[in-house]
Amino acid sequence: MLFFVNISGTNHVERKSSVHILVFLLLIISLRSYSQTDSYNQIANEIQLARAISEKWSAELYAGGAFSDTPSEDKIFKTNIQRYFNVWGNYYYSPRWKFSSAIAYYRNKDVPDIGQYKSNEWRLTLQGIYYFHKIGYTLSTRMRGELRYMQNEDGVFEDKYRYRQQLKFIMPLNSNFLRGGVFYFLTSEELFLKPKAKTSGINFFDRNRFEIGGGYLVTDDIQLELTYTNEFLPRDETNEMYNCFVLTVTFNNPLPNLKKIIRPETVKENKAD
Repeated sequence: MLFFVNISGTNHVERKSSVHILVFLLLIISLRSYSQTDSYNQIANEIQLARAISEKWSAELYAGGAFSDTPSEDKIFKTNIQRYFNVWGNYYYSPRWKFSSAIAYYRNKDVPDIGQYKSNEWRLTLQGIYYFHKIGYTLSTRMRGELRYMQNEDGVFEDKYRYRQQLKFIMPLNSNFLRGGVFYFLTSEELFLKPKAKTSGINFFDRNRFEIGGGYLVTDDIQLELTYTNEFLPRDETNEMYNCFVLTVTFNNPLPNLKKIIRPETVKENKAD
């Protein structure tokens, strides 16, 4: 979904200073110790379909996958490690609060974090996002709880709980707000916490995820986004680090827009009525 930000009356110096400070803090938070760390390179893609149902409600469908090198294969595109789809329902309680819930299916295969085996996973998610609407940018904090029902190495399903806390920053670059034809910058920092489970390490602190990148709105309803994500996973024997480039394509209200393209005369008739 799109964020619209009004920056009329912005003090240019204050705006640049705030951005530089925030980016600096996020970079500092994301610094890690890379000693005794196994690194993996990954490429992921995701398509998002979003539809407004009413003034307060919207629905979304996410589908995607990821490729990675593995201990047994050094070519990234040789191994498709994960495929998934998510169905989301969103409720906009106020301009600052958004509450969401989702159910998802993940087909994991050769995922280094889980282990080199096939694992089916069902995931139920509850989350809340609070927006700090500032002049010139949008800052948000996301609180997400996940119940994961997934197979371990023995093929047995078990429950796995995880909490995620994210801080995200978005700023339009060539306009006062996000709309068609506008480029934007984004960065985020996220912490993952979890209890013990056989499908993962024993650390309560699961991982840290740092993201930086940007996007372009082709139209008000079509959005392209390319980001670099760095994940650091502290583990008992050897730490893990993932370097992943993610391409995301978003279509807002795809069916109504497709109808306009296929049968424009019908849309004109409806407006006339």
